[in-house]
This record gives sequence, C-alpha cells and structure tokens, in this order.
Amino acid sequence: MRSSLALAALLALAAPAAAEPPAAFRPAGPAHAWSFPRDHFARPGYRNEWWYFTGTLAAADGHRFGFQVTFFKVGLLPARPPLASAWAADGAVMVHVAVTDLTTGRHHFTETLWRAAPLLAGLGAAPGPQVAWAQAPPGTPGRWTLDLDGETWRLSVRDDRLGLALALAATPARPLVLQGPNGYSRKSAQDGYASEYYSQTRLAVEGTLALGGAGLPVKGTAWMDREVGSSQLAPGQVGWDWFALRLSDGRDLMLYLLRRADGAVDWRSAALVARDGAATALPPGSWSVRSTGRWKSPESGAEYPSGWRIEVTGEPSLALDVVPEVPAAENRSRLVKGLFYWEGPVRVLGAGGQPAGEGYVELTGYGPGSRPPL
Repeated sequence: MRSSLALAALLALAAPAAAEPPAAFRPAGPAHAWSFPRDHFARPGYRNEWWYFTGTLAAADGHRFGFQVTFFKVGLLPARPPLASAWAADGAVMVHVAVTDLTTGRHHFTETLWRAAPLLAGLGAAPGPQVAWAQAPPGTPGRWTLDLDGETWRLSVRDDRLGLALALAATPARPLVLQGPNGYSRKSAQDGYASEYYSQTRLAVEGTLALGGAGLPVKGTAWMDREVGSSQLAPGQVGWDWFALRLSDGRDLMLYLLRRADGAVDWRSAALVARDGAATALPPGSWSVRSTGRWKSPESGAEYPSGWRIEVTGEPSLALDVVPEVPAAENRSRLVKGLFYWEGPVRVLGAGGQPAGEGYVELTGYGPGSRPPL
C-alpha cells in the first residue's frame, strides 16, 4: 500500500463488503437513461466503477500475448468531504495490469493504487478526453492513463521494475451491448444487488507492448466491460466465474455465475451477441458450465477450475470447450492483503477439437479470505 494512500482506502479494499447495500451510496437502478459519451466517464455517488479491458495481441513475428488493463474507482464516501482542502478525497483509483506471454507461458502482473487527489490519481468527465489516471508505481515516472479519443480508447501503462509497458488504441468494431434489461444486471434474486453494465465485445486494438525489452508493434482484438454500482455481491455469495468469448463465427458469448461458499451457483446470467451487435439473453435453464480440470496456485494456495465445457441448448445450440492458454494466470496484489484472483486468456474449441474462438475468463472468491470487496 502506498504510504500516501488514506488508511480508509486500505480498510475499504481489504475488508469484506457490507452485508447490506451502503445506504449513503447510490444504488444501481433499472431506469438509468443511458447517454454516450457521458456514460463512458465516471458517475459520482456510486461505490464502485470499472473499465475492464481484456484481449489478445500478436506481433509481426507471430509472438502472441494476452493482456488485461482495468481501472477501478473505489468509493470511500458517497461525496467529497466538506473540507477546505484540494486533498479531500471521496475515493481511490486502483489499476490492475497483466500480460500473459503465450509463447513462454509466463504471466506478469502489476498494479497501482492511490487516493483520488491532486498529483496522485483522478477521474475525468465528459467530454474528456481523460477518463481515469493514476501515478505509476514507485520507481516509474509518469502516469497510467485511460483516455477516450472520439470512440477510441487509449491505454498507457508502464512499470520499469518489470520492464513492462503497454500503449494501445482500442476502437469498437460493433455497437456496444447493454447487459440485462436497459443495462440493469442483477446479481441476486434479492433486490439491491446489481450493476448498470455495458460491454464493447469487439475492439480492434493496435499499439506497442514491451516485456523486458524494446516495444513491439502489436495488433489484436479486445473486450471491454464497464460496470457501475454500489453493492454487487449478496450475503452468502463469495465470488464469480466470468467468461467473455469471441467466437470464430463472429458471435460473442458472455456469461457469469455467482457462487456461494459451498460452490453452489447462486445466480447466473448469459448473453449471446450476434454479428450485427444484437444481444439475446439466454434463459438460465438453457445453458450450463462444467469444469473439466483444476489448478492450484503455489503462492496463494487457492484451487481454481482450469478448463470448462459450455453447452447451450435450444436455438441456438452450442457445445464448446474452453481451455486456458496458461494455467498459472493468477493475479496477486502486493498492495491489498488477501486480494488475489485468476484472470487469463483462453482458447475455445468446437466439434472435434477444432478452433472456435478465443477470450478471457475471470475467477474470483477462490481460496480462504478472497471474497472480492464489492
């Protein structure tokens, strides 16, 4: 944890989420009047927001990478405290970055976390271009930034300790998708546990990537999820399995399962996005996910599913095998005690093991004490 980060930020991030939605923060609601580009930017009053980019990149020599860049807004107070100081802050900005080298099989993770105050971190407003920024980790000059240039997202991060740097431009290749009715994404049968959620399921990406050497020109495809809310995990839920899959036939499949401590699924949701960007919600009884393997982290001790069989019945019908590109893709925070999760690129296989797509999987809440602070 940064010495200049407020102690309250540490406590808010490391402690379990409250049993009830925080009354002072604004709850996610089903009647939000979406407006873009305004809703690409931070929305005051909510406890949590994130801009979540995952994708795959390739260099001209065939070298392939998976990448994750996530900017989190972590609300500490529902409004800026009434103090006569520019340093009064109501939240923090946390950024997680991971690069998975698909040639060597190595997974690299870095992070930064600062309270939203002058010189440390901040959130922009429409018309931008600045969406979010945070100071780079100690020992690396400059900022980590997320900007919006017209419809193009621009991401820039660098960690000199790891020799890692990304400078990427990501442009939507199809319309954005509201996840759930009017973008209201329930996370429980109980009222009050939800987010306002949209996805950009196909982004054309190009830029440079450095990993222990000179920057390589890269191109690829990414997925961006944006969620806004104040309470997402209901009491009894410990985490989720989340899949974002780009299929070779041009369709995209998003699904997630929220789990209880005994491993039983408490809530599930899925959407299939057509080539023209139209999304269809899949009835909960029409699809299933079954893990086909396990991987245990030697560092955290958490045991994660590793490999899955996804089946969708009815029309359309799908039978897909999802295989991690690199089993050891756990992100472990050095700044927030007990914060670790699995996030990695996957291959999608169809009938006869034929290539059928690619994507990313995220697994949270595995291992003792790892319930996400949401």
